[in-house]
Amino acid sequence: MTEPRPLLAHVLFRFAVGGLENGVVNLINHLPTGRYRHVIICVTDHDPEFARRLQRSDVQIFELKKQPGLDLAVWWRLYKLLRQLQPDLIHTRNLSALEALLPSWLAGVPARLHSEHGRDVGDLDGRNKRYQMLRRWLLPLAQTVVALSQDLGGYLRDSVGIASDKVRVICNGVDCDRFTPANTGQRDEVLRFISVGRLQDVKDPLNVLRAFAAIRQLRPQQPMQLELVGDGPLLDACRQFVEALGLRDCVQLPGAASDVAQRLRHADVFLLGSRAEGISNTVLEAMASGLPVVATRVGGNAELVVDGETGFLVPAEQPEALAAALRRYVDDRALLGRHGVAARARAVAEFSLAGMMERYQALYDQLLAAHPKGI
Repeated sequence: MTEPRPLLAHVLFRFAVGGLENGVVNLINHLPTGRYRHVIICVTDHDPEFARRLQRSDVQIFELKKQPGLDLAVWWRLYKLLRQLQPDLIHTRNLSALEALLPSWLAGVPARLHSEHGRDVGDLDGRNKRYQMLRRWLLPLAQTVVALSQDLGGYLRDSVGIASDKVRVICNGVDCDRFTPANTGQRDEVLRFISVGRLQDVKDPLNVLRAFAAIRQLRPQQPMQLELVGDGPLLDACRQFVEALGLRDCVQLPGAASDVAQRLRHADVFLLGSRAEGISNTVLEAMASGLPVVATRVGGNAELVVDGETGFLVPAEQPEALAAALRRYVDDRALLGRHGVAARARAVAEFSLAGMMERYQALYDQLLAAHPKGI
C-alpha cells in the first residue's frame, strides 16, 4: 500500500545542540503526525543524546560522514540516499547544507526549500563574495528561500540577488507553555542576570562578562549574580576572565544545560552580547519567561526586542554600553518589572510556536501542491 503522507527530508550540517537544530526538533514534534513523514540527513553526524528530544519514533536519521576539507564524495552519497528515499520535499538549512540542493535536484526531488537561520561565523557582515556567489549559483535550485529575519531577507534580496517574491520571512517561534514567568512573589535583594548561548566568538561571551564586571564596579553595594550558560571553545577563556577579576563568588559557568526554562524562571534580566545574530531562540525564550532583554543591536535582535519597552538594544562589542543598560534595571526595579511583563506579552502575541507551525505547514503544503512527484 502506498504511503499517502509526503516525506520531508531535513538536511543540516550536524544534528546536535544548537538553535537551528532545536528548530528542526520543534517542527517535527509539533507538525501534525498524520500529515507528514520526516527524515533528518546530517552532512556530518549527529548527537544521539540530542536526538532523544524528538518525540516521534518513526524519524530516521542518516549521517553522510563528510570529511574535513573538500569532500565532494559526500554529495554523491547524498544523491544515492535521495534516490533511495524518494522524498517529496527537501529542506536544506544554512550555507553548510546549501550544496545539497544540487544532488537533490539531480535526484529528482520535486519540492526544494532552503532556509537561512543566521550569519555565518566567517562572514558576520555578509560581505564575503564567495559566499554570495555560492548562494547566487545554488539558490535558484530551490523554489522558495526562507529567511528567519527581515535582516536576512534583505541580505538575500539585496546582496545575493534573490527575487523578492521567492523570499519568505518566517521567524522562529517559542513554546510559551514551556517557557513561562516564575510564579513567585517578591524576589530577594540579589539581582540575577543570565545569558544563554554557545560560548564562541560570534556570541562574544566576554562582552557579557566585561559588562557584568563594569556594573559591579558602578554599583558595588548591589548584590548581583551572573549565570553564563553554555559550552564552547571560549569556556576556558571565560573561566580565566572570572578568576582574573575575582568574580568567582558571583559568576556561574555551568556549561551546557538541559534545564534552561527553569534557570530563566529564577533570573531577573537576560543578556545577549553577540557580534551577529539571525533570530535568537534564547532571546525568545527569555521574553516568554517574562524577562527584560538587553541585547546588541545586530541581525534580528531589533525585530524581537522593542528598545525601551521590552528591554534595551546596545551597540555590539561595547561592554560599557551593555553595563549602562543594566544599570537602568539596577536603579529601577519597577522598570525591570514593566519590561518583563511587556516582553512576555510580545512573545505570546507575535512569536508563538503555534504561529510558526502554521506558517511552515502552509509553506510545505504550498510547495508540495505546486511540485508533486511525477510532474
